[in-house]
Amino acid sequence: MEIEEARALSSVIQALGTDGFGPAIDALLREKVAFDMSCGYLFQFNQSAILVHNGYGLSVSEKILNAYLRGGYLLDPFYVACVNSHPAGLWRMTDLAPDSFLTSGFSISKDIHPCVSSEHGTAIEEVGFIIPIRPQVAIVYSVMKYLCNGEFTQEEVQDLTVMGPIMTALFDKHCQMSYSSHLKEEQPADIMLEDAFVDILQGQLTGTQRYIAKLLLQGHSNASVAKLLNISDGTVKVHKHNIYQRLGISTNAELFRLFIDYLAKVA
Repeated sequence: MEIEEARALSSVIQALGTDGFGPAIDALLREKVAFDMSCGYLFQFNQSAILVHNGYGLSVSEKILNAYLRGGYLLDPFYVACVNSHPAGLWRMTDLAPDSFLTSGFSISKDIHPCVSSEHGTAIEEVGFIIPIRPQVAIVYSVMKYLCNGEFTQEEVQDLTVMGPIMTALFDKHCQMSYSSHLKEEQPADIMLEDAFVDILQGQLTGTQRYIAKLLLQGHSNASVAKLLNISDGTVKVHKHNIYQRLGISTNAELFRLFIDYLAKVA
C-alpha cells in the first residue's frame, strides 16, 4: 500500500460515524481511479431510501434528489439488486439492469433519476459496491464517470474490485454507528410488492397485474417478465393489455407517467 493510500484509509477510519465519511471514501478511491461523481444509499425493501453520501456536487439539484428518495429509487437496478439479495461486490449498473432498462422511463427521466438530471444526462457510466447489511437491506456506494472522459477500464474495475472487502468492512461499521436506528424489521419473505406500487395501482389491478406493472416500470421486456414469472410471452401480452385497459392507458410511457404523478402527490 502506497503512503498516500494509507493516509487516505486512515482518514476514512477517523471519519467513521461522521458526515465526513463519504468524502473520505471518495478520497480513498481516488487514489485508485478517477471519477466525476459518487453517491451512497441505504436500501431496504419497502422502506424509503436513505442518502448516506452525496458526492454529486452541484451536478444534481435537491429537487431531483428528493424525487428519487420519495420513490424513484424503486426503479433503480441497484435497489432491485439489493432487495433481491444480489451477491456483494462491485457491479456495473448495466450488468444489473433489465433487458429494456436503457429505453425505460426511469433510465431517461430527468425528473427522478439523479445521474440523468446532470448536465451529461445518460452519457454516464456507473459502477457500484453492493454491501449487504442483512437480507433485503444493503448499502450501495457508486462512482460515476462522464463518458466524455472515457469508460471505466478493465484495469480500473479490477483496482476497485480489490477494494471490496475494505469497503464492506468500512460501510458495515459506519452503518452500525450512524444508521442502526433506521433499520426496520425484516419483511415477511412472501411479500413481493412495495407499498408504493400498491398505492399507485390499488383497486384497479389484480395482485399479479400490479407485480407485472412493477416489472415493466423497472425496465423488463415482455420476454423478461415471462421468464421471471415462468409464463408465456403471450400470457404477458394479455396481462399487459388488461393492465393498460384498466388504467386507461396504452403505452409504457403512460404507465411511467402514473408513477411520476404518484411521486408528485406524496411530495
